[in-house]
Amino acid sequence: MAFNQKNNFKKTNFKNNNKSEYKGNRHSISGDYSRSAEVPFEEKEDNGVVVGRNAVRELLKSERNIEKIYVKKGGSHEGSITVLVAEAIERGIPIVEAEAQRLDSIAEGTNHQGIVAIASMKEYSTIDDMLELANQRGEKPLIVIADSIEDPHNLGALIRCAECAGAHGIVIPKRRAVGITPTVYKSSAGAIEHMLIAKVSNIATTIERLKKKGLWIFTSEAGGTPYYETDFNCACAVVLGSEGNGVSRIVKENSDYIVSIPMYGKVNSLNVSTAASVILCHVARMQRG
Repeated sequence: MAFNQKNNFKKTNFKNNNKSEYKGNRHSISGDYSRSAEVPFEEKEDNGVVVGRNAVRELLKSERNIEKIYVKKGGSHEGSITVLVAEAIERGIPIVEAEAQRLDSIAEGTNHQGIVAIASMKEYSTIDDMLELANQRGEKPLIVIADSIEDPHNLGALIRCAECAGAHGIVIPKRRAVGITPTVYKSSAGAIEHMLIAKVSNIATTIERLKKKGLWIFTSEAGGTPYYETDFNCACAVVLGSEGNGVSRIVKENSDYIVSIPMYGKVNSLNVSTAASVILCHVARMQRG
């Protein structure tokens, strides 16, 4: 797969390695996102529970096996729940009416909106799966790396942004970060059902592997090149860090470019998922010419 060479951007103080697979010059990115510290959120990882109307809707569109769907007992099943129940019945999925307290217990405190599904656990993917997906679509790879994001609402919203921008996958770390939980599912509005997710032991090592595969690494951090002055028309990975600590030092040092979203108002930062939507949509537009 051939990609356009870019030579319009001056390198910063990062090493430029030759690429063997995806060709494209390294440019620069960074996003100033909120620095208010994230509060670690203790929640069990994926146990097959999918909570909320949007999440269940997207689950029904996916190929995952669904064991049963719980709906609130005594409810009129109006609106979107009626549609979801009808689709589930058509597919032969058991519908179980349950008291609100039972739904609260299954959802473990997440707002379930009167509907909870029990499905097979989402399988994690690999970097190679993501690159193969890009190849199948005939697109330049776009991979999102979430560096130590601890808040499940932020990760879920980030997954939603990535899916809407056409990213081929998201990489999350195994430690010191939130995994795939019911809150992440719900916060993604079901987008997680259409997104490949890889869970890795070491983000820095993964970045080196992506470089060897021919991708350029763009890290979103304060003090970088404005994102709109950056050419992303290449195979690339975009790194976004937690709102409390940002991107780790070693990840920044292993990145090719640092990019930022300039702030013009009195508030000096954006939420991480908001910053992601700005940068990823810009990347998607440039990659598609």
